[in-house]
Amino acid sequence: MTVDEGARTVAPGRAAQELELRRDEFRLAVQLGLVRTVPVGEGGRRQVERCELDRLTAAPDFPAGLRERVRAVGTGEAAALLEITPERFTRLARTGHVSPVRFSVNRYRAVVWSYLAEEVAEFGLGRPALLTGRLPLDLRERLAAHEDLRPRNWRARRLGVLLRGTDDPWARAAAIASLLDPVQIAEVVDDPYERTHLDRLRPPAPPGMPVRAGAHEIAERLTRADDPDEILWHRMSLALALDEARAERPAPYPGERTPDRSRTPAPAAAGARPVPFIAPAAAVPGIPPVLSVPPPVPVVVPRVGAHGAAVRPAGNPARAAAHPGRPAGQPGRADRPPGRSVRTRFLDRFRRGKATGEGRPGGGKRSAAWP
Repeated sequence: MTVDEGARTVAPGRAAQELELRRDEFRLAVQLGLVRTVPVGEGGRRQVERCELDRLTAAPDFPAGLRERVRAVGTGEAAALLEITPERFTRLARTGHVSPVRFSVNRYRAVVWSYLAEEVAEFGLGRPALLTGRLPLDLRERLAAHEDLRPRNWRARRLGVLLRGTDDPWARAAAIASLLDPVQIAEVVDDPYERTHLDRLRPPAPPGMPVRAGAHEIAERLTRADDPDEILWHRMSLALALDEARAERPAPYPGERTPDRSRTPAPAAAGARPVPFIAPAAAVPGIPPVLSVPPPVPVVVPRVGAHGAAVRPAGNPARAAAHPGRPAGQPGRADRPPGRSVRTRFLDRFRRGKATGEGRPGGGKRSAAWP
């Protein structure tokens, strides 16, 4: 049990117990906005205020009403609610008539969608003609073209939850960018510092993300837009969100302590020589670190003998004595210009990174607390 100062806020685990909800039901209630949370502390961890718990527990239908509003059902249960076959319900869900609220990947790597029972019942009351008889021609044509709007509708629902959970314009842009792949983001956001800032504010993975390699890849594909129209829509939304974020404050440079620090350098003192700013290569994605250039290898011009044939040099006697097994004049490892080992170069880059700053701006903490 974790209760904040003066029992003003309550941790999510304790709040779920008081609301008589399971962990997944409580998480779904927060995503749907049925339970309001507030950020608490420096890390921005979200908790539930005591007054919010009092409001929910004072409802006349508590706890059955709240539990019914967050009840999620699979395809079989949803079809039983509508009194239709699971195959028909799947066709209706694929054509976008019912939007899933979450998904999981089973051991056979098949995607299992879940729906809100309340929304399923409302659909049955509003569109009874689709529950019996033959489906309309346009729906049959879309199904024949293998259309499936379930992933897209789930992404739209998740994006709405993320946008409602923050007022920070950069965090809102990061939420939109999380639905695009890195190539699409790089085409919209050409500034590497802004891409780094968006990646730092990237919202966490959806709850229940599988950890197994094969299942995780399937779930990762579902979290990103794949339809051309959807990709174009999110690219335009990201460009507009970036304009709003830039108008409020620019993205921070690596090593800056405050996110709203201006990029304009401070005026130099009179007579002082300006020092150029060199960004750490590790902080800019896509730009390899600067490598030291080895000294040039001297070119040896062979001597020409009396008959025009090249005369091979006899070599250094001292070097030949040091390497008795190597013929004279044959270049060995000692003849090459001296260089640093890979470990030494890595340690040098590590020390330079530690000297330039302490990692993320603002001490490495996210400026937005996601629900």
